Amino acid sequence: MNPGMKILGGRPKKHKNTGTGNRNLERNLLLLAGVYLLAGMMVLYLGLENGAGQVLIAGPAVTVAFFLVHLYWRWSGYRGDTLLLPVVAVLSATGLIFLFRLDPAYGQRQFIWLLISLLALVLTNRLLLDFRFLSDYKYLYALAGIIALILPIFFGTEQGGARSWLDFGVFHLQPSEFVKILVVLFLASYLAENRALLTAGTRSLGGIALPGPQEWIPLVAMWGISLLLLVFQKDLGTALIYFCTFLAMVYVATSRFLYTVFGLGLFTAGAATSYYLFDHVRTRVEIWLDPWSYIDTAGYQVTQSLFAIGSGGVLGTGLGQGYPNFIPAVHTDIIFSACCEELGLAGGAAIIVLFMIIVYRGLRTALQAKDDFAALAASGLTALLGLQAFIILAGVTRLLPLTGVTLPFMSYGGSSLVANFILLGLLLNISNEAQDSS
Repeated sequence: MNPGMKILGGRPKKHKNTGTGNRNLERNLLLLAGVYLLAGMMVLYLGLENGAGQVLIAGPAVTVAFFLVHLYWRWSGYRGDTLLLPVVAVLSATGLIFLFRLDPAYGQRQFIWLLISLLALVLTNRLLLDFRFLSDYKYLYALAGIIALILPIFFGTEQGGARSWLDFGVFHLQPSEFVKILVVLFLASYLAENRALLTAGTRSLGGIALPGPQEWIPLVAMWGISLLLLVFQKDLGTALIYFCTFLAMVYVATSRFLYTVFGLGLFTAGAATSYYLFDHVRTRVEIWLDPWSYIDTAGYQVTQSLFAIGSGGVLGTGLGQGYPNFIPAVHTDIIFSACCEELGLAGGAAIIVLFMIIVYRGLRTALQAKDDFAALAASGLTALLGLQAFIILAGVTRLLPLTGVTLPFMSYGGSSLVANFILLGLLLNISNEAQDSS
């Protein structure tokens, strides 16, 4: 029985859900997000020498675009979570403001990709509203994902040390951003189908119930895919995201900590082997352990990131008053450090809290889901987004080795932005179904 329903006289009685059913809250929060975006753009307009006209167009256009999504949902009776879109709007607005501040050319391109991403969100809501059929094509997802990951190895171009991009002339595409969603859908379908066997096991070893070899295939396959990315694409961050998302979903499906420990052991063994075999992996680890010894060479990016975060203080230097352009690739990997320098500890903490809200609402959606597939898909999509944010935030603060992943909704990158809005759309569809049944 769903928690939002009460048996009264033998019949379920629906309760009004004020958290997600009422879109007035979403409207009010989007209004605040729009004011925030327009205020930031106005500050940039007053300080920019080049690209000021683009700023005046981008701010109002993005604000209107988010409100159009809200109006479409209100008109169609959509009941997805009302907090997720405003939170994403604030994160996207912050990223857009700082990209225009860093380089108006990047800001203009991000503006276009943001409009495309909002269109992708609406299409996902519309075309995949009844997402249940997605569980029937798990092996097609696996095949498409493998092909998409292999293509950049042979035909891709290298950026930031990772060979994970396909060049289409007009734009570059990073297939791994979309494969992450396919991986979650595949695992959600497979784990929902084999949950009983994975939980109870089919044989015993030393008194511990374990599944048979057939049930272990996804674990070994995911381990192999992670190492494939690590070795051939030099993409340590994406490999880590894939594998940690997989372990999180296995734990949600089975509640068996043994699988998580065993999976971490496999990944650790593979990572240790790669450390001794491949120079790029060894360099990343050595910079992480002691970036100051490489401050003039490979450690320059990390040290400049730490300098920027430290120089911001509690309230920051003010928008446009810092020196974030000293950080290499600040518009992609290190945009959080630029935010911390000019918005301070308060601004950086606010960004982290916003990501925590997304994770909380995503897990809440998983708990409200109607069946195993929906619950596992919501858990996997939430873990995917949360882990990506954690890994890059930990990298720029030297908690983990710095990897080349983007900060969701904020960093420059069309592939990442579109993929994350599709992810958001799927999560909202699961929430919509849960509310319809409550």
